[in-house]
Amino acid sequence: MKHAGMLFLTGFVALSASWAGFILVPQLQIGRASLGMVTGGSDLYPQPRPGLAAQGAQVYRANGCYHCHSRQVRQEGAAMDVILASAGTNQAQVLSAFKLLDLSLADNPLVGLPRDLLVDVDKSRADFAQKTLEDAGAKAMIRIRATGSDIKRGWGQRGSVARDYLQDQPILLGWQRLGPDLANIGVRQPDPVWHLKHLYAPDKVVERSSMPPYRFLFEKRKIRQTPSPDALVLEGDLAPEPGFEIVPTGEAKALVAYLLSLKTDVPLFEAPFSAPAPAAVPVASATNATPVP
Repeated sequence: MKHAGMLFLTGFVALSASWAGFILVPQLQIGRASLGMVTGGSDLYPQPRPGLAAQGAQVYRANGCYHCHSRQVRQEGAAMDVILASAGTNQAQVLSAFKLLDLSLADNPLVGLPRDLLVDVDKSRADFAQKTLEDAGAKAMIRIRATGSDIKRGWGQRGSVARDYLQDQPILLGWQRLGPDLANIGVRQPDPVWHLKHLYAPDKVVERSSMPPYRFLFEKRKIRQTPSPDALVLEGDLAPEPGFEIVPTGEAKALVAYLLSLKTDVPLFEAPFSAPAPAAVPVASATNATPVP
């Protein structure tokens, strides 16, 4: 019994440390966070969810979707690529910079620009290469790529950070992955019809899907004068009998709106990446385009 006080104190300290690490510190991190600017832009991030999407978050929660889906892309590191965008006017000096950087001259490196010169290098190597090329009169850019198994799967372009969840209450991170991560599903799958069909018959949309159908979020009703524009186009054994149609309820539409709002496709200071450049407008299309007021 003479050690009872010491045992109690040890247990108290251990529990207090666990509570601080798992509850207090994350709460302080999120509580002190604020809306921030998108890197390279002027928009605040994250924006509040529209009303229908906010309702859909409650449908997502009520149906326990977070039991099988996470909303947290894990990033294991970052890589940098150096891209030569333009050789400038002094090509001889640029080729000398290539030798200084120990880059291969087996083919003509100044043809077919822009082109990758260095792939998967660290920041110091990328910065040195960019400065050396630009001192020679060329134009070089650095592309930042997030790396990790989740990124490789295509679940996101960067890792999830605390700022991504500032507009969520509660935060539905999920706790296992029986299905894919949904942090960026609004970008990966932007078609609302796809989501509605997936909710109604998951295994018909995704092969070998283990997700149960959520057909109680839909209504089978008799077609009135004209079919509903929201009715699902179903074939085979899923098609309703003649004269009837399958229509999503308000809860189904709200849930899809929430899924479409899940986007982590903007670079942040704490989670940078280089967004793909927008597709170039064909010259003919740009010339013949009708001016937009």
